[in-house]
Amino acid sequence: MKRLITGDKSFYKSLVFLAIPIALQNLITFAVGFADNVMIGALGDAAVSGVYVGGQIQAVLQMVIGGIEGAIMILGAQYWGRKDLESIRKVTAIGLRFAMIVGLIFTIVFSLFAEPVVHLFTSDPDAVREGTFYLRIVAFSYIFFSISEVMIASMRSVETAQIGMYISIIALVVNISLNWVFIFGHLGAPAMGCAGAAIATVISRIVEMTCSVLYVLLRDKKLNFRLSELKNRDKLLTRDFIRYGLPLMGGNIVWAINMLANTKILGLYNASVLTAASVAGTLNNMLYICMNGMSSAVGVITSKTVGAGLYEKEKEYAYTVQILFLGVGLLTGLVAHLVRDPFISLYGISSQAQTYSRQFINVLSITMIGSCYQAAALFGLVKSGGDISFVFKNDTIFVFLVVIPSAIIAYLLKAPAWVTFACLKCDQILKCFVAVVKINRFNWMKNLTRDKDGKENVAVAAAGETEEQSEG
Repeated sequence: MKRLITGDKSFYKSLVFLAIPIALQNLITFAVGFADNVMIGALGDAAVSGVYVGGQIQAVLQMVIGGIEGAIMILGAQYWGRKDLESIRKVTAIGLRFAMIVGLIFTIVFSLFAEPVVHLFTSDPDAVREGTFYLRIVAFSYIFFSISEVMIASMRSVETAQIGMYISIIALVVNISLNWVFIFGHLGAPAMGCAGAAIATVISRIVEMTCSVLYVLLRDKKLNFRLSELKNRDKLLTRDFIRYGLPLMGGNIVWAINMLANTKILGLYNASVLTAASVAGTLNNMLYICMNGMSSAVGVITSKTVGAGLYEKEKEYAYTVQILFLGVGLLTGLVAHLVRDPFISLYGISSQAQTYSRQFINVLSITMIGSCYQAAALFGLVKSGGDISFVFKNDTIFVFLVVIPSAIIAYLLKAPAWVTFACLKCDQILKCFVAVVKINRFNWMKNLTRDKDGKENVAVAAAGETEEQSEG
């Protein structure tokens, strides 16, 4: 008889041990952006809108690097389940090479073409001016951010999650302190507004990268990664990284396009709507932090369990995850509704922007329920369990056939901004129906590792299959 709630105490211990530092790191990373938003909010709607548009490029980079991170964490954690550290080091080196290339490209392109990029998303001259100042400078942080993310992902893949939290605390202190100095002009520095926020971000990213690299190279005793690994080439693992990393990156690029489309469509209204989207999005990200930390922890546990070949145990975990995250979603939606007005009051925005913000947060308080369930199910289980291409295909279908078309239609029909916003978020509920069917078929558990001779450990646990491996 199947168990809907696992009695395996090690599952809950691992979940808490991994989720808390990941969630805290995400919270601290969020706090950096939140501090920027609140401090910039004192400069008016144009500044908030400009930084929001400029910040979308950071979100796009994060999506692309997230694909590289995902490949490191999924492959790395599966090899961790097999205790194959040599392969994890090779996977980390491959990911680091790709991340440095991506970060460098983003830095060059968006520092040189900041104004036309911002102009793509808003025609408001003040927002364009502020966004250009911000993007032109903050683009220099992208290469440092890319390296940091790979270093932290490599540590998470071997269940060392705390280091990312500590590094983020350092980055937070640096960023907020320098925001105070450069945005408003303290300690003898000129008041630079949006440009000051960008300078503070660049410096904090440099500090973040330095700390992460030094920890991995000098303090970590588990993975023992060295820069000399970058010289080594493993064709089979590189092929696996590309094979499994491309769908991850493709899925993230789809979401990046979706986010940019969100900004473009909402930007067709006015600056107050974009400001409200920034406020609502910030609250969404803040409340999503706990869920995201737990989902990432589930992903590591899933990859490790599948890599070790413990398929029946993973099925038990899957039932537990679904029930747990449905409850998290209900709680998160309720909290969003309760904190709506106090949160909006933190911003010095216009009354019109406040009205839009209330409407957008009302929408989010419903869609967050679906976000928590389907994100944990599709990322924490399906994607991390080895069925990577399914999530990419599913996201592509929803974004290009449901989300963007429905939002464009709503705008063309002159629907209120909140209706268009709801169309942009509708997939968070609709994908739950797909997730519940996919998860409970259990055809997503796939071993992606290779043995020492390079032979693939191909294994798929179909529904009803009995576990062959001993759990000992």
